[in-house]
Amino acid sequence: MFEKIKNSTAYLSPFLKGEEYHIGIVLGSGLGKLGESIEVLHTIPYEGIPNFPKSTVEGHAGCLLIGKFGGKNVIVMQGRFHFYEGYSMQEVTFPIRVLHDLGVSQLLVSNAAGGVNTSFMVGDLMMINDHINLFPEHPLRGKNMDDKGPRFPGMTDAYSPRICEIAKECAKTLDISLQEGVYAGLQGPSFETPAEYNWIRVIGGDAVGMSTVPEIIVARHMNMECFGISVITNSTASPELIKTSHKEVQTVGNTAQPQMTALFRAIISKL
Repeated sequence: MFEKIKNSTAYLSPFLKGEEYHIGIVLGSGLGKLGESIEVLHTIPYEGIPNFPKSTVEGHAGCLLIGKFGGKNVIVMQGRFHFYEGYSMQEVTFPIRVLHDLGVSQLLVSNAAGGVNTSFMVGDLMMINDHINLFPEHPLRGKNMDDKGPRFPGMTDAYSPRICEIAKECAKTLDISLQEGVYAGLQGPSFETPAEYNWIRVIGGDAVGMSTVPEIIVARHMNMECFGISVITNSTASPELIKTSHKEVQTVGNTAQPQMTALFRAIISKL
């Protein structure tokens, strides 16, 4: 794994042209168009990067963008990898290891998620303040990479309180309604049953999805400062709203993108 990380870093480093890139962004399902707001200097397809997996999910462009956003240098993953695609947890989180090796110390992630909290409505933005790991595999299982982080990393502040406060201030200034809650991560790819939504609500989840948690765990293992936002794509407020499809997830994600873009730009400008 160490050699694979170094090989990928060696391939990507020349694109940075000696500049420092401390901010990384991961764009989830239906949210890739945020990349159109970035002043892109380089677009690198994942398939061209040594050791990178290939994104197989519709709505994920599968490109690494290097450029500027919110007045800062950023490296953006336009699409991510999922456990349900058949990749191991090490493969799913491999790009996060590479971002860290390139100098990224602050990671902002986005995803599309089902609304478990009955007060959430379709299209809401939810700032993630904590998560529940319900995946059957752990990204840190196996021999620890001691040069990257400790064997038993803490997850008390998995989502940076500092950046969360910045996000609240920015949302208020932009007049954007920002929900807040706990994200539960399941393996997918099937959407949850009504009974599973109820179970997740009982154990403390406000939204549920099939990503993000492995990435955050690995990022925190390397002491990266993390922040996450979910776009609520369906709701348990009524039997009609709980039903969804991947197409609907993409549609809601596209609708929410202007607010997501404005909020991310404002947050990044203050980092």
